[in-house]
Order: sequence, then C-alpha cells, then structure tokens
Amino acid sequence: MSLTRADVEKVSLLARLRLTPAEIDLFTPQLGAILDYVEQLGRLDTTDVSPMAHAVELTNVFRADELIPSLPREAALVNAPRADGECYLVPAVLGE
Repeated sequence: MSLTRADVEKVSLLARLRLTPAEIDLFTPQLGAILDYVEQLGRLDTTDVSPMAHAVELTNVFRADELIPSLPREAALVNAPRADGECYLVPAVLGE
C-alpha cells in the first residue's frame, strides 16, 4: 500500500499531532512500511488458527477467596501514628 505525504498530513491532523515537514518526510515511508506489513499479515491463511484473546497464554494467579484468620485489631493498630482504639485516624482530605 502506497502512503502519500498528504495521507500522513491528514492522519497527523486527525491525531492532533504537529509534525514538522522533516518529520512528515521521515514518517511517510515508515508508516507505508507498517501498512505493507499489515497487508502482508492479512494475506496469511489463518483458517486452522483458533482465535485468542491474548498473545501469551494467561493463567489465574489469584488464590481462592476464602475467609482466613487475620491480625487482631490491637496488633494492626499498634504502629499507627494515630488511632482511636478501633480505627486508624487520618487527616481529612475533603474538608470539614
């Protein structure tokens, strides 16, 4: 696919990019090469390739959500700068 300087100028306008004339000269063949590669990928026979959501196979790394014993409240609050015996006390951030 041939990409013209006018195409790159239009794309840069749509993307709100301020490209210099030198950058347009630089990017025109580079973007053309990218489009050529995408066109080459489009010609591949993928009839035996199953669709996938990710390029890398993912596995769930999270443990099951089970209730387990936790720190006692006193131990959780022992190093708090400010606490009222039940909760941490923090400065108000949204006003009074």
